[in-house]
Amino acid sequence: MRIGLMVGSDKERDRPDRLPGLISDGVAAEKAGFSSFWFPQVPGYLDAMTAIALLGASTSTIELGTAVVPIQTRHPLILAQQALTTNAACRGRFALGLGLSHDWIINGQLGLPYGKPVGTLRDHLDVLTTAFAGPGHVDVDNARFAVHSPSDVTDTAPPVLLAALGPTMLRIAGERTDGTVLWMADERAVGEHVAPRITAAAEGARRPAPRIVAGVPVALCSPGEVDDARTHASEILGHAHFSPNYVALLEHGDAEDVGDTMAAGDESAVLRRLCAYRDAGVTDLAARIIPLGRDASARRRSRERTAQFLASLAAEL
Repeated sequence: MRIGLMVGSDKERDRPDRLPGLISDGVAAEKAGFSSFWFPQVPGYLDAMTAIALLGASTSTIELGTAVVPIQTRHPLILAQQALTTNAACRGRFALGLGLSHDWIINGQLGLPYGKPVGTLRDHLDVLTTAFAGPGHVDVDNARFAVHSPSDVTDTAPPVLLAALGPTMLRIAGERTDGTVLWMADERAVGEHVAPRITAAAEGARRPAPRIVAGVPVALCSPGEVDDARTHASEILGHAHFSPNYVALLEHGDAEDVGDTMAAGDESAVLRRLCAYRDAGVTDLAARIIPLGRDASARRRSRERTAQFLASLAAEL
């Protein structure tokens, strides 16, 4: 299992410091030996692909990925154009994580239709896959798009990963993409639901074994702080009740909210939990470090301790 980091919106930084700080975090992750660095498209925050393109110019070896970009907010050909450009900026180290987002974001915040999201995804993938096949003319006619346009950005397309939670999405991810990016999936959900379905779909389509990238909150702390750490993670990251997709995914495992998926405790406890994810079928850990402490200085030290420990596990996992 490869070990990478996942970060989110950093509201503790002043606005002018957020983009430079994100780039600094990615550079530090590469220097520490992490295999990948994942950044989401958060409403009202930095644009993920723009930030990753800039980060690509500041790094040389680490994989850089979105986890994830909603498909409804970009025309698929424009999405392909931006993703190909980002991959060129990253010199082939970009991974395009895509998702369907949620009704409360797409419709509630942006005023865009959210009906029939799976059909929308299939039609987007028709265009995206054709554009990613190489420079040339993109000709796609389906239920939602009539695309007849040149594409001449770069010869190298990034891998595509879907935020696939349910059976249909996992089948599409296995049949048509390079894998999945998960959130709120515990070991049982991965081992009994995600891994078997996506692997069978990839095998049926004669595709390579899919990647299973799991976003997992992590906090190195004393045993007495574990419960508080899980509660804190659920408070700042949990929104399962807003999404029927997350509710359905949680039903496949033992977790009730994101804090229950967390690897928390001392070094041995964190290692045991991460090994359980690996054994369930996770190929790539995207560790979301949850810093603990009463002030910014304490939280910074907590983040640094957890990051150093995770970096030390690369050979062991």
